[in-house]
Amino acid sequence: MPKRYGVKEKDQVVTHIINLVMTGKLRTGDRIDRNEIAKDLGLSRVPIQEAVVQLEHDGILSTRYHRGAFVARFDEATVAEHHELYGILNGIASARAAANPTPRILAHLDATLRVMRAAKDTKSFQDACWMFRDAINEEYAGPRLLATIRAGKSFAPSEFWTSYPKAKADFLAGYEDEAKAIHARDPEGARQACIARADRMAKIMVAELTRRGVLGDLRSH
Repeated sequence: MPKRYGVKEKDQVVTHIINLVMTGKLRTGDRIDRNEIAKDLGLSRVPIQEAVVQLEHDGILSTRYHRGAFVARFDEATVAEHHELYGILNGIASARAAANPTPRILAHLDATLRVMRAAKDTKSFQDACWMFRDAINEEYAGPRLLATIRAGKSFAPSEFWTSYPKAKADFLAGYEDEAKAIHARDPEGARQACIARADRMAKIMVAELTRRGVLGDLRSH
């Protein structure tokens, strides 16, 4: 696999390992083969170690002294817990936006919603979703909250959602509800819109990963 120029090497490794987990090529308890990753990506072991440190911090890998790095528990409950936290964290920033919406933020969210509504393909829709989310988080989340939210984004690579054909049908209304709550200065409504959307994302991901055979009875592995 050739290097992806313009992307940090550590981030390439993070994405590669998560894709292996999300496709079932790595499962709970599997050991990370750093030499194989280095060969597949054409990278040194330095960015691989950096990626392992990040993924351990994010709860995706666990390291054992003198034994290496292993995939942490990855099952339906893990997916649900991740999205529960992600919804709560985004809800904090969105509630802050609703408590003090600026004309600039409101205009930006409205413009982004127009892009979402006009999107003709899933990738365009998802790109607009990230613009919507990033605008709120970068304005209203402090450095600790923002770092935690960003860590959660690595759990589900963008390829998962850009390949989900019903994204617009399933999520557009939720973004509209969130924007409406922010306009109405309704922090709790904005918070609940984030939580509801994350819960929906969890159910979709669990269903799809189960269909792919990625999630299932861990005892059989």
